[in-house]
Amino acid sequence: MRSFEELRVWQDARLLVEDIYKSNSSCKDYGFKDQIQRASISIMNNIAEGSESGSDALFIRYLNTAKASCGEVRSMLYAGEDLTYYSIENATLLRDKTIILSSALHKFIEYLRKSRSNEKSSKNTIV
Repeated sequence: MRSFEELRVWQDARLLVEDIYKSNSSCKDYGFKDQIQRASISIMNNIAEGSESGSDALFIRYLNTAKASCGEVRSMLYAGEDLTYYSIENATLLRDKTIILSSALHKFIEYLRKSRSNEKSSKNTIV
């Protein structure tokens, strides 16, 4: 298994964290700012934790949590846009990044599930 730093989904999550922090640097709503920053970091950290968990089943669980956090960030971006913390353009750009990342996480989860399924079938095959 590769290290989490080599995973494209982790690299993209890391970039999203940077974008979220930069976009909130002047936000005075500290509750909002803290929540969206924590949610974005949760994406990155859950990918890392899952990668280090030692099993595909746990990794999939962590990836699902990361994917759910993508939804939380995307939802908060709508709220931030409505509250005029973000321009429409910036909110849309950031939401697009969360959609792309969520899709990549979904594909990675499906890949791991398929790998696990193939592994189980090969173990059950009598030679």
